[in-house]
Amino acid sequence: MKNKINTRKLITVLLTLNSVIITETTAQAPHSHKHDIEFPNIPGFKTLKGDFHQHTVFSDGQVWPTIRVEEALREGLDAISITDHLEYQPHKRDIPHPDRNRGYQIAKKKAKGKDLIVINGAEITKKVMPPGHLNAIFLKDANKLLNDDALSQCRAAKKQDAFVFWNHPSWVRQRKDGVATLTPMHRQLIDEGLLHGIEIASESEYSEEAFQIAIDNNLTLIGSSDIHHLIAWKYHEKEGGHRPITLIFAKEKTSEAMKEALLNQRTAVYFNNTLIGNSEYLVPLVKQSLRVTKTEIVKAHGTKNSFVQAVTFKNESDVDYILENTSKFSLQSHTPIFTIKANSTMKINVKTLELLNTFDLKFTVLNALVAPKKYAEITIKIIR
Repeated sequence: MKNKINTRKLITVLLTLNSVIITETTAQAPHSHKHDIEFPNIPGFKTLKGDFHQHTVFSDGQVWPTIRVEEALREGLDAISITDHLEYQPHKRDIPHPDRNRGYQIAKKKAKGKDLIVINGAEITKKVMPPGHLNAIFLKDANKLLNDDALSQCRAAKKQDAFVFWNHPSWVRQRKDGVATLTPMHRQLIDEGLLHGIEIASESEYSEEAFQIAIDNNLTLIGSSDIHHLIAWKYHEKEGGHRPITLIFAKEKTSEAMKEALLNQRTAVYFNNTLIGNSEYLVPLVKQSLRVTKTEIVKAHGTKNSFVQAVTFKNESDVDYILENTSKFSLQSHTPIFTIKANSTMKINVKTLELLNTFDLKFTVLNALVAPKKYAEITIKIIR
């Protein structure tokens, strides 16, 4: 009997050690496969990257808040918000902490001295639609939102000058048809200035109906991961995947500047290798991403000059841009639809039909949406 007890103790110790090793490996992994999500700034603004919908063990997430910080640093994000559910606390038997700010406090401490802004947030969690789920970020005290009435919760968030957005409005658990629909209650929230934004992309879903709701009601476009597990597991980073994020066009990298940008609808969404946003900001972002580095005449054996000009583009973003040539010039080296890979260069031969020192190339960007089913159009001036 004694030997059996010792064996059991040994197995328990080994399992405990194995758990510690896995935890430590997971915590350290962000540094070993670092990959920054990269986007250029646009004229007048910094392009900041944020994920404002994330969960930890302080609601129904599977990780400690410090992991969310590690993940964000690994991807080069500029800001995150811990938005644990106010009303849904499935781990409370194991983590019986009544303070709804606790996840934020732990993450904030972990990010101290790092190039990452951590914003306090919480998810108002109602089982039915309306209102469904709403995120309030830039909170001073999440505990003051604990209330059974969603309208009262949103008013409490307004008292704290919070930014509130509607989460996954097309979620089939609350909308069986999967169609985001503006309800009278959401209309009231907008009219009272209690609702400022809407998720048009969340986790692995995109809603063009939510995009249209945003356009019709001047709501800020939000994209977020709504992550509960590990980012790397969910979005298959090694295979080139990425989490949905919000791009914020802010005057500077501060919490206050980001909030100002969000309130003024200066955002775009990066989802599944696609950019979604207002053309006022999306078109400059694409143009800043595709920089012309060289223009030259294509020379062939036995000829002095040709009427074909080679234009070299450098893609300075993480998007594989899918372009359709809509110029009056046809291309010699590519079909009308082609892709310029992220963080790479590509040479395109253009048949100008005469020697031109300047000319315009026009493209439709087939993975940049400026409205539902409407793609961004860009013009790039080429100077030889």
